[in-house]
Amino acid sequence: MEMVPSEENQLVPKEGMFWSCRQSLFDEMKKKFSQIENAAEEPRVLCIIQDTTNSKTVNERLTVNLPASTSLSKLHEDVAHKAGYVIGTFDLAWGNISEMTPLDQSSAITLSESGFEAGKRNFLQLTDRDGEQPQMASDESGTADSSGLDDSSQERFIGPLPRESTGGCSNDYSSPSYSYSSILNKSETGYVGLVNQAMTCYLNSLLQTLFMTPEFRNALYNWEFEESEEDQVSSIPYQLQRLFVLLQTSKKRAIETTDVTRSFGWDSSEAWQQHDVQELCRVMFDALEQKWKLTEQADLINQLYQGKLKDYVRCLECGNESWRNDTYLDIPLVIRPFGASQVYGSVEEALQAFVQPETLDGANQYFCERCKKKCDARKGLRFLHFPYLLTLQLKRFDFDYTTMHRIKLNDRMTFPDELDMSPFMDVEDESPQTESCTDSGAENEGSCHSDQMSNDFATDDCVDEGICLDSTGSAERGLKPKVAETANSLTFELFSVMVHSGSAAGGHYYACIKSFTDGQWYSFNDQHVSKISLEDIRKTYGGSTGSRGYYSSAFASSTNAYMLIYRLKDPSRNTKYLDPEDFPEHIKYLVQKEKESEEQEKRQREIERNTCKIKLFCLHPGKMMTMIENKLEVHKDKTLREATQMAYKLLELEGVVPLDCCRLVKYDEFHEYLELSYEDDEDTPMGMLLGGVKTSYMFDLLLETRRPEQVFQPYRPGEVMVKVHVVDLKNDTIVPPVSVRAFLNQSIAEFKQLIAQATGLCAETMRVVLERCYNDLRLLFVPNKTLKAEGFFRSNKIFVESSDSPDQQLPFTDSHLWKLLDRHGNTIRLMVLLPEQLPGTLSNRTAGQKAAGGSDGSFEGSKAARKPVEAILEESTEKLKSLSYQQQQQQGSSNSDSQKSSDTSDFEHIESPTQELDSGSSASAAADNRELEDRIQAAAAGGSAGPASDPDNQYAGEERSDSEVHNDRSTSSVDSDILSSSHSSDTLCNADSGPIQLANGLDSHSITSSRRSKAHEGKKETWDTAEEDSGTDSEYDDNGKSKASSTPFIYFRVSEPRNQGEASGDAQKCIIVHVDKRITLAAFKQNMEPFVGVGSSQFKVFRVYANNQEFESVRLNETLSSFSDDNKITIRLGRALKKGEYRVKVYQLLVNEAEPCKFLVDTVFAKGMTVRQSKEELLPQVKEQCKLDLSIDRFRLRKKTWKNPGTVFLDYHVYEEDINISSNWEVFLEVLDEPEKMKSMSQLAVLTRRWSPTHMKLEAFREVVLESSSVEELKEKLCEISGIPLENLEFAKGRGTFPCDISVLEIHQDLDWNPKVSTLNVWPLYICDDGAVVFYRDSTEELMDMSEDERSVLIKKESSRLLKTGHRVSYSPRKEKALKIYLDGGPAKDSAQD
Repeated sequence: MEMVPSEENQLVPKEGMFWSCRQSLFDEMKKKFSQIENAAEEPRVLCIIQDTTNSKTVNERLTVNLPASTSLSKLHEDVAHKAGYVIGTFDLAWGNISEMTPLDQSSAITLSESGFEAGKRNFLQLTDRDGEQPQMASDESGTADSSGLDDSSQERFIGPLPRESTGGCSNDYSSPSYSYSSILNKSETGYVGLVNQAMTCYLNSLLQTLFMTPEFRNALYNWEFEESEEDQVSSIPYQLQRLFVLLQTSKKRAIETTDVTRSFGWDSSEAWQQHDVQELCRVMFDALEQKWKLTEQADLINQLYQGKLKDYVRCLECGNESWRNDTYLDIPLVIRPFGASQVYGSVEEALQAFVQPETLDGANQYFCERCKKKCDARKGLRFLHFPYLLTLQLKRFDFDYTTMHRIKLNDRMTFPDELDMSPFMDVEDESPQTESCTDSGAENEGSCHSDQMSNDFATDDCVDEGICLDSTGSAERGLKPKVAETANSLTFELFSVMVHSGSAAGGHYYACIKSFTDGQWYSFNDQHVSKISLEDIRKTYGGSTGSRGYYSSAFASSTNAYMLIYRLKDPSRNTKYLDPEDFPEHIKYLVQKEKESEEQEKRQREIERNTCKIKLFCLHPGKMMTMIENKLEVHKDKTLREATQMAYKLLELEGVVPLDCCRLVKYDEFHEYLELSYEDDEDTPMGMLLGGVKTSYMFDLLLETRRPEQVFQPYRPGEVMVKVHVVDLKNDTIVPPVSVRAFLNQSIAEFKQLIAQATGLCAETMRVVLERCYNDLRLLFVPNKTLKAEGFFRSNKIFVESSDSPDQQLPFTDSHLWKLLDRHGNTIRLMVLLPEQLPGTLSNRTAGQKAAGGSDGSFEGSKAARKPVEAILEESTEKLKSLSYQQQQQQGSSNSDSQKSSDTSDFEHIESPTQELDSGSSASAAADNRELEDRIQAAAAGGSAGPASDPDNQYAGEERSDSEVHNDRSTSSVDSDILSSSHSSDTLCNADSGPIQLANGLDSHSITSSRRSKAHEGKKETWDTAEEDSGTDSEYDDNGKSKASSTPFIYFRVSEPRNQGEASGDAQKCIIVHVDKRITLAAFKQNMEPFVGVGSSQFKVFRVYANNQEFESVRLNETLSSFSDDNKITIRLGRALKKGEYRVKVYQLLVNEAEPCKFLVDTVFAKGMTVRQSKEELLPQVKEQCKLDLSIDRFRLRKKTWKNPGTVFLDYHVYEEDINISSNWEVFLEVLDEPEKMKSMSQLAVLTRRWSPTHMKLEAFREVVLESSSVEELKEKLCEISGIPLENLEFAKGRGTFPCDISVLEIHQDLDWNPKVSTLNVWPLYICDDGAVVFYRDSTEELMDMSEDERSVLIKKESSRLLKTGHRVSYSPRKEKALKIYLDGGPAKDSAQD
């Protein structure tokens, strides 16, 4: 730039140059503003990134909002800047878990071209690259050594990771921090975690502790597996060795333990069973000792973990001492002594108590062999030898005998980092000592042998009382050594703390372990490993921050130390971990083998990341053009041609159609729409065609086939698919569809031309009908209107007809075309199963029973009647066909039948609608039907003598067989109560007008149906009665037949019967019925009469659901609209309900039986019938079917609610007036030992039972009838039947449902005895109806004094009794499954194993 001097002798730009520079700056700014403006208008892509490389960031999300034209490389730069990583040290993949495909970070392809969607959220995952952690931007030189990280640089956390609940270990597996990708990336600590299978946190804690023990790990590496001895899968040492190798060398964040548990002989159910970590330690050590027999490691467990102690008793008079030596693998330390009010505040204090002697005096005196008499003595334990690895178990789990619950003690107990055990060592001789012996006895804690477990009780009650006896300051009390230190140091250093978090009912284990390499503490919490500090270790002492009183543990932390492991500080014995270069040869081989396996897994994972998985469909030519579905898995780099070959082989089309007659097209399964064909893309990679590798796609692929002479049609976006059904009005047929593709902007006239080319019909006379939705028919008659305006969508269904018939001149809704299409849309296909027994046989049997021996019919006659009925049934089918043909001849058209199906390739034949017959044809048809019915009845009655009895009762004998067939469904009164309103009436209606259908088939009516509490109270609400559902008198006659002369929807056609006896082994016949679903049930039954062989009032219709449950349909005026194609119906012989009748299930009430409710019969009660009349009808039924010979005055009927007996029905009560009744009602029949005492509704019948505390026994039930609700009258009646003086009698109301079972161990204290009320109908009794249970006792009787053995026997007896009745036994804890390791490969298949 040229410069000139100014007035102040300064150089300034020349004026022209100044303006030129200014203009240049202005243009530059204008250009940038334009770019910003264009960027604002450009669609933007929102990316949400999850960082899965670190457990601490896995729940965090990064968001970037970039223009759609941004390149992938720029996306990586922005993410690196936002996450603080170095570019190139991480990968970005689509946001799925198991199928991640990294994006190319150097690509210049834009986001929109890479499959990112503008205006929507695009989920990505930030993953590691080649198993290495991303490099932080602050550390350009390389990844920092995990062992050298400064503690202050990271936030430390100890304890269980945050979870949704703390109920058990299973929550760890579903932790929000857990993902598959997280186990692929090694922790920044350099250590590998273990995956929690479900509830195996206790196993993970122990395995990590053993792995971090150098002596155990090195010894395990020195053991070599001999393949000739056993299989690798079942070898526990080999699987442990392999696990340790993976923990030391794997690059994963966490590895599975399934191979180890499989070697234990465990199946998947064991993963869901939580156990005690100390118990597992003992059992695992025992298993290893068994496996290591006759090897160098045979005595490894004893060398490392076994100590020795002396169990002694010393006479205080002569000083004689008897003793024996025991071994131990761990020392159980009591936190709270039994019955004490203080707790031990430190491990040292608990150890001192462990060796504190117990004095045997009084009744517990010891018999001295030297003194030859019982003397005072001291009993205790002395430590003779401490193991190299000292295990201390803090006994935090206890049992509260007051509440009978297992509890956890969360009290504070401190433990030192270094523990000096010399004060507790016995340095005296092992020979008997004199009185001068040191006073180092012990409290009798039981044997401290290796089989001593931490759990005194193997059950829990899922309640943690958390009793804590806080003893603040006890940890600071010093210990005074009682013996001098030995020459050898007995100082142990802490290196493992196994922590339990939770309650006695369940919780979570994790381990805090110190590395002997760098002295750093780590938290091994399943798959998560992190550094922690000594301050975090102190947080596991337990207890609360301050004293809160006796029950302070209710406020204390439930996370505290449970097992401590110390190692003896002895430089001569302390070893270090073996380095990989020092591994034995067999371990080096194993390392190489596992490394290759891990690499293979990584390669396979990489293949999975780059594999497109998409649904594949095909109309298979070799399977009658049935739509076949499969899944195509193809690498993203495979071409379309290669993918087509893979699909061709996958669908097994070889030999069916040539490969060059197949192609892959884009397909929409939901709309059955072919979206796009890939012309000229044969060599294009599938990843590009499908838009990348994704978890799921918004479209599918279809392998389209053609005949060799055909040519594939191109499919372009914007086209719509139309299925064209050609209608033939002359033959009343509808042809299977032909597919045609059109454009939404085409006119109707152009569309007709397109259809004419595809079908060969005449476009000028063509009528096109669009079915927009179900049965919504629309005639397309405006030539210039577009398909879009008419409502066409991606996939459409139309019917076309082209003829010169006069039908075209009629209004569409009055035309024959509309009627044919309307019937086509409403016709359903039903599978109807006819009765098993022929009507003739049934009639003979029933008539013979009613004649009471007066029949001259014989078995042969009955047998002879079988053939004519079958012949008539066959004839009836032909008769209906002939009748239908005659009707169609009246209309001048013929019918051709075929079942409707969208899957078949044959023509669909649909008969014409039934037209009104003239009087002549109608009379002829009626006469034919009457003649047919008379012939059937005559044949059916041929085997019996005399005229038939009342037709209404003709099939009463069949009721029992129905109830027997369905007895398993009818015995539960709760089920029948719920189903009575809905299932029995078969009201699965459509959602537009019917009740709400629930998942189990019930509807909203059955749920809201209320139960009346008294027989004579409340207004009747009839949900499902024959009176309501049979229609009004104007619609149906007494037999349920319609009085109407015609029905608008009467289409009914039956296919030839087919015998199903080959599969079921019976003589049942199944027929296929095509029927208009708008027909009523009454009309359907009338049309079924010729095929069943009896009138519609003499058979019942049952609908069969998917689970093969059957429910009777009784609403005669309801249509079949709730049915669909291929629904099943079962026809059963038996009188159908008339108007005002109800089907009733009768159960016998047996108050003193183990099962007080027994099903008897199904019967029918009618409106206006008295109770006595119903009893008279019941007498012959129960005598014949149940062999009960009763007198009408020696049994009663009463209300049944579930299994509870209720109101007693009096003989003069009238159903529907005094007693509310509903369909599928249930009643109790109760046999009386004496004449009925209940005479009026003001009386009250109470069931009483005497409790005898002296004998610990409940007597049988006895009924007491009260004239009023007075408590005094009840007491007087009880005195009369028991002989207990009135002043000594106490009573209490039973709890729960009948028979109000209660344990004899609880009844004396748990019930509310002798309530202070004067009447029974007030609180707390509320005895307002018959059937209440009242217990009574003599207050002067004392409770039986039982020994512990007698009490234990009674507990078992009561537990067995109450469990049979379904009563919850509150004192019987849940049994846990024992922890076992099976050395023979698995548990024995024995029912007593558990």
